[in-house]
Amino acid sequence: MKTPPSNRSRTLYRIFSGFIILLALNLRPLCHLLYSQGHTASPFPTGCRIAEVLCYLLLLYLNFFPSLTMRRTSTVHNKILEDGAALLQIFLITTAIEIVCCIAGLFQAAAAEQSGIAFFSSWLSCLRYLITVFLVEFILFWNGILRVYLTSVQLGIRWRAIGIACGFIPLVHIYVLCRIIGIARAEVLLEDEKYLLNQTRAENQECHTRYPLLLVHGVFFRDFRFFNYWGRIPAQLKKNGAVFFYGGQQSAASVAECGRELAERIRQILEETGCEKVNIIAHSKGGLDSRYAISEGGAAPYVASLTTINTPHRGCIFADYLLDKIPDRVCQSVAAKYNAALKRFGDKAPDFLEAVQDLTASSCARLSDLLPDDPQVYYQSVGSKMTHAVSGRFPLNLSYPLVRHFDGDCDGLVSLDSMKWGTKFICPETPASRGISHGDMIDLNRENIPGFDVREFYVSLVKDLKKMGF
Repeated sequence: MKTPPSNRSRTLYRIFSGFIILLALNLRPLCHLLYSQGHTASPFPTGCRIAEVLCYLLLLYLNFFPSLTMRRTSTVHNKILEDGAALLQIFLITTAIEIVCCIAGLFQAAAAEQSGIAFFSSWLSCLRYLITVFLVEFILFWNGILRVYLTSVQLGIRWRAIGIACGFIPLVHIYVLCRIIGIARAEVLLEDEKYLLNQTRAENQECHTRYPLLLVHGVFFRDFRFFNYWGRIPAQLKKNGAVFFYGGQQSAASVAECGRELAERIRQILEETGCEKVNIIAHSKGGLDSRYAISEGGAAPYVASLTTINTPHRGCIFADYLLDKIPDRVCQSVAAKYNAALKRFGDKAPDFLEAVQDLTASSCARLSDLLPDDPQVYYQSVGSKMTHAVSGRFPLNLSYPLVRHFDGDCDGLVSLDSMKWGTKFICPETPASRGISHGDMIDLNRENIPGFDVREFYVSLVKDLKKMGF
């Protein structure tokens, strides 16, 4: 089993890489200084020329493989990110040292005529040295920053924008660059740990359940091929043996319409795979759609378990308030625009207002009477809450105060009380006051949250289903 290098090895790689770069840049002026002091006839001996060429060849190699190895120990994506962070670290260290060397060199060049001993043989050599330093550091920086910008998930739009905006502000750009390096390094270490963990438990197939999983999305989203609604969760489940499918229902339609589509989807999966049942994991409105498929769509005999994630089983009081206060013409105008957009994304007959109305507290009360739990199916639920507005990304940071005012503790959209359903209720929390939002529970932003590993949470969830025989 391949293992990523240790932190000590990584540090040694960077120190050695920085030493090679400094040696390549300063070998010529050092040789001039030493041989001038020794009054040797040759201003730059052949041995120094050979050493300089070798250093520059190593410098070229380091730009491709900053970790000094071509061996892939983690994913290719993570290796590129790690090399990018290493290049930026080397850039910072060598630039600081080279600034000192350049200042010292300029003083030596200015005093050359008086002392007869110079760090540079002439002002022309001094200029050549400065240009070389600039080009080498320029390449190191852009090589590193492009790798990090193109591969880091945790930087997000925010830090990418801050990095661009502060790139030319003295001192501030150093602080920002250090933060970017810190974020990238933390991401590399976490992904390496995840890689090792998956390697060690690969044979156990811990998420290989008796019945396949059916992942059901929430409102206003679809199961897109290139942008996964569930973030990095499906890949993590697959690495641990899970077999899963996606709901594929419309993004904006009534619970009844989406429920019928899910029931048909379940029958299709059974025909394709020959399995007897499925385990449904449904987020947000997808939980209501799934309950309809079970109770009214005839899918109960084919569903082993239903796990709802932040589903508004008892609706959202704030939704009742908004629909009551917003003029009908405004609602119709917004709905028309949404429906037109959602058709382009694949919905056959989107109905924005029907989807929203089915999330109100009054509508969910009627649905609960219509959709009793089926004794053939095991029901459990998961819920989370934000602790303050900054716990969530846009637009949940804006909706949180409103939802909390009407519904109490919430995840930015759904109240904690509304999420509770079934035999068991699970409420993950973070040790700090970060909180977990509606989007965090499906890894929508691909964000590593301290104290809450959403990918491992789902692995644990599926492992428990497996232990129960599902």
